[in-house]
Amino acid sequence: MLQIPSFSETDHPLIQALHHYSDSNLLAFCQRYGDQGRYFVGIFCRYAPVLYMLIGNEGRSPVQVDYLFALIWRQIFHEMRTLNLEAQGCQSLQQWLLRVTAAYQDSLAVPPVESINYDIKRTPPPLWYYLEQALDLIPPLPRLVVVLADNFHWSSMRISAHLQGLGEDLTTEDVDYWIHQGRQLILTELPEDIRTIYFPESGAVGT
Repeated sequence: MLQIPSFSETDHPLIQALHHYSDSNLLAFCQRYGDQGRYFVGIFCRYAPVLYMLIGNEGRSPVQVDYLFALIWRQIFHEMRTLNLEAQGCQSLQQWLLRVTAAYQDSLAVPPVESINYDIKRTPPPLWYYLEQALDLIPPLPRLVVVLADNFHWSSMRISAHLQGLGEDLTTEDVDYWIHQGRQLILTELPEDIRTIYFPESGAVGT
């Protein structure tokens, strides 16, 4: 039986406070306030169960369903910024979400289970996209070090050897420093409300 993941952000006060807004309001806020992430998270929490159920009924493994679900929401995240429902021939955001989900679940390639390195519990889809966005904004060296450490789970020794092969004379201690610095830089590039929702220990304060 298909088990729909639970997302703790649904119960966060910043998201709970959006319940009285219509879909069209949340879409407008998403497009108007690009420096805030709560409105996209609110839409995600509202429609995640429906879209997950739609994707999960195609006979894929749970790992593949999780990954495809995250990939589809990634497309939604990027397209929603300039979405014009009328131009798309849709009468509602819900209709558009169902339409793009049906289209992408047939067109996006889903790799074999053994090659999927994604944990939906560790990195919920909205957090993944905002981390990607923040990662693009930090300098190349800490970006590479963080990706190798956090995405590929390389040890500091292996990262050091790899970088030395690229001409960067970094010791394992240097790598540890840049891992820490890179993570801090990523945090500072996240929207403040995203830090509040996903990293409350960072001291971000939602407004």
